[in-house]
Amino acid sequence: MKKILVIGGAGYVGTELTSSLLTNGFHVRVFDTFWYPSGILNSFDSQAASRIEYVKGDIRDLTLLERAMIDIDSCIHLACVSNDPSYELDPRLAKDINFDAFTKFLPILNSSSVKRFIFASSSSVYGIKSEPNVTEDLECEPISDYSKYKVKCEEILLSNVRDEITTTILRPSTVCGYSRRQRFDLVVNVLTLSALRNGIIKVDGGEQYRPNLHIKDMVACYLRVLDADPEVINHEVFNVAGENLKVFDIANKVREELERIPKIEILPVIDARSYRVSGEKIAKSLGFVPRFSVDDAIRDLVSAYRDNLFPNLDNAEYYNIRRMQELISSGSL
Repeated sequence: MKKILVIGGAGYVGTELTSSLLTNGFHVRVFDTFWYPSGILNSFDSQAASRIEYVKGDIRDLTLLERAMIDIDSCIHLACVSNDPSYELDPRLAKDINFDAFTKFLPILNSSSVKRFIFASSSSVYGIKSEPNVTEDLECEPISDYSKYKVKCEEILLSNVRDEITTTILRPSTVCGYSRRQRFDLVVNVLTLSALRNGIIKVDGGEQYRPNLHIKDMVACYLRVLDADPEVINHEVFNVAGENLKVFDIANKVREELERIPKIEILPVIDARSYRVSGEKIAKSLGFVPRFSVDDAIRDLVSAYRDNLFPNLDNAEYYNIRRMQELISSGSL
């Protein structure tokens, strides 16, 4: 049985990825702080207890992280302070976690038994682009510290990892849809919840283009890369693109799903990022093409909401910035 370590495996994507890895025959070890307890699959599936190993730890704890890498064949690195607002709460702390800890992790990776390593970057590294299809060979122009340090992590990874480790960088679009460790601070999810709770869809500007990717496709992409020919993916960077839509058009999709009942309210632009990501490279190299749409993600969220799968929508666990505020205020970080 293949042994895989998912660093940050109890997050929004990590929880669903971990479940899928188990289904596909992997022995899974998850290294996570578990700031979001719903990311522990045992709370949903008692059978998972015998098929998954959880290691509670901070990626800045290098001794514990090194122990977690023992006997591991493949590793997926998802852990970070996620999204710009959370990063800006305490930029020094966020840099320490997102960049400094990653640089210190690389010697551990190089001395480990890992043969395949996947790093989760972000399509936000492109910043503001007018090109109709942003490809991997275009210059990164990050406009936030979160994105700038993603670029720096990419650079040091590709220049410092040893040749024997098949290394791949993925730049996902903004993920959307239902997860057992749900987030409501991602554009499709935010607009859908706004419509369901308040009957109003508040849109930040609306003309910005954003690439959006269903969470099921994100999970499927990781599995595809894990199974790929090393010669095709080694030292490669791939966009993982879904649908490129204006924010206003996403709001309209939410409104259509809810029978045009919610109203749309346009607000001044706060987040000016605008770019349309091309998934042509990964389609040609690996045959990976997303199967699910933004409409599917909206329907999944509406269904979960109506099935009462979000019992307390004021819980900070759904919103990364609120949870970070709690942790900082309590001195946990």
